[in-house]
Amino acid sequence: MAKTKEKVQLTEVLNQQVANFSVLYMKLHHYHWYVKGENFFTLHVKFQELYTEAALHLDTIAERMLSLGAAPTATLKEQLELSSIKEAAGDETAGEMVQTLADDFNNVCSELTEGITVAEDKDDQPTADMFIAIRTSLEKHGWMFKAYLAE
Repeated sequence: MAKTKEKVQLTEVLNQQVANFSVLYMKLHHYHWYVKGENFFTLHVKFQELYTEAALHLDTIAERMLSLGAAPTATLKEQLELSSIKEAAGDETAGEMVQTLADDFNNVCSELTEGITVAEDKDDQPTADMFIAIRTSLEKHGWMFKAYLAE
């Protein structure tokens, strides 16, 4: 019985990140399409880089779930319900877009840290390593967002 409970807990952690990266992927597309202002050229390209990376993380996490015999969330409705990331509001300025992403990435990093602990407690080093690699990338982007916002 304990193994089933452990599996559900790790599955929930993984599924929340599938949902987060699904919502983040669309949010980054929205920002890519609708960014305006003097930093358009810089941010337009950066947002494209970030949504491309988000898609890779999404696929990696979902495939990890499948390899563990779990089913990743695959509907927008379910992803919006599970995600701690909120959709783009639609009226953000370029600076607000960057600040929102900085906050989102920081939140996801905190969740990944918790996920690393859950995975390690379950002796699931591959999942822990996957979360560590994703967190490392998001932390670097977070540092860049902070540097951008300090202008």
